Amino acid sequence: MDYLQQLGERYSELKPLASDIRAVFEVLKDSFAGGGKLLIAGNGGSAADAEHIVGELMKSFVKKRTLPEAFIDNLKKEEPEIGQYLLSNLQPGLPAIALSAHNALNTALINDVDGTIIFAQQVTGYGKEGDVFLGISTSGNSKNLIYAAAAARAKKMKVIALLGGNGGFLRQYTDACIIVPGTETYKIQELQLPVYHCLCLMLEEHFF
Repeated sequence: MDYLQQLGERYSELKPLASDIRAVFEVLKDSFAGGGKLLIAGNGGSAADAEHIVGELMKSFVKKRTLPEAFIDNLKKEEPEIGQYLLSNLQPGLPAIALSAHNALNTALINDVDGTIIFAQQVTGYGKEGDVFLGISTSGNSKNLIYAAAAARAKKMKVIALLGGNGGFLRQYTDACIIVPGTETYKIQELQLPVYHCLCLMLEEHFF
């Protein structure tokens, strides 16, 4: 199913972004195919979007996902009593972490060090070459996302972003980015959601 074409048909203002969406998809596809993971960060509503994306990637979105045969065999062997229940309910996921969700760590950094480095610290701790950092921002000028992108580049990670306006400073740090049209925060966020839904659909279609 061509989810990208459907997106353009439903949201005509997003149709010109097809090549940018495809470029971001390719970065994510290559990372997941190589055993990488996705680290996502945003502030306010964008933090909620980060967790939303994790929810779509880490479990089935619209397709039934089948567990790998090796995992099925190992679970039956190691856990014969509870294995069948788990096999009836577990689903393979694409590894993604929302960095805004770690309240204890983030508040400790705010209190002990500097709140603007909370995402950069997590990228430094979690990230490795082959992983991807996704920054979500309506302005592209959030200092904590720019610091995280800089840390990701130092870790030899790919950096992608979902932005609005003119892309801000964060745009300069990306390997690929999507800048939805608009200047008002809520209108930008309203267009970012169908974009990341499309990316999640495309990834699920490819891998499952």
